[in-house]
Amino acid sequence: MTSRPSAAKSSAPSGTWTSFVFAGSRVVVVMPAYNAAKTLRRTYDEVMEQGVVDRIIIVDDRSRDETVELARGLEHVRVHVHPRNRGYGGNQKTCYQLALEEAADIVIMVHPDYQYTPQLIPAMASMIGNGLYPCVLGSRILGGHALLGGMPIWRYVANRLLTLAENLLTGAKLSEYHTGLRGFSAEILRTLPLDANSDDFVFDNQMLLQILWFGFAIGEVTCPTKYFSEGSSINWRRSIVYGLGCLWNGLLFRFARMGFGTAGGRFPVRQQEKPS
Repeated sequence: MTSRPSAAKSSAPSGTWTSFVFAGSRVVVVMPAYNAAKTLRRTYDEVMEQGVVDRIIIVDDRSRDETVELARGLEHVRVHVHPRNRGYGGNQKTCYQLALEEAADIVIMVHPDYQYTPQLIPAMASMIGNGLYPCVLGSRILGGHALLGGMPIWRYVANRLLTLAENLLTGAKLSEYHTGLRGFSAEILRTLPLDANSDDFVFDNQMLLQILWFGFAIGEVTCPTKYFSEGSSINWRRSIVYGLGCLWNGLLFRFARMGFGTAGGRFPVRQQEKPS
């Protein structure tokens, strides 16, 4: 990876903030928010306690509670409100676009529902900023504590089966594809054709497949997680749709590797593969 510019040299937009500068990189946390009023402040406080975050971007997807009002009262936060609900994937697309506008070098996605601990932000930012991995995932499976953290058994089994299937289809060896705690270099966000992805929950899976497609290395860290009533979680029906979507996209990835299509531009022909 190329070296990261220092915050002092970054072309940050006007009206900037106090920079905490971590390893010479500008660290931006993005939070795709929807009805997160009950847990937003707790998540925000823990993010800021890490002392390495320059900016937080909260993108609200037309919440029906006080998420926006609470977010606008927080320091070092840029709040963006969608005029209509765009879905979880559509929310992330806006998050990453705004992060690049804020001259981010490292972008960490943290769900504002407090299921994933922000205490891993320094470790994830370090792995990206030092050039070890351009993508780092907080894995609930590594360490074997997912069930102890309250993950429902059916969700755990589905996670393991989907991960096994996708590893077979992609040739990767990830412990899971479905975590909501993720870190990326700006290079990844500038490279991936994210607009070709779904606006729904399967966006997460498609993005990881694209990262593998473009040859970026993925690191993982053990991530404790908490399941509680205030935390967000998709229902059984949408979980089935998501699981089928993951399998279908894994198959599309495999077909693209074999030279059969690009899955609607999701897996474009890479420069080194183009005929001369």
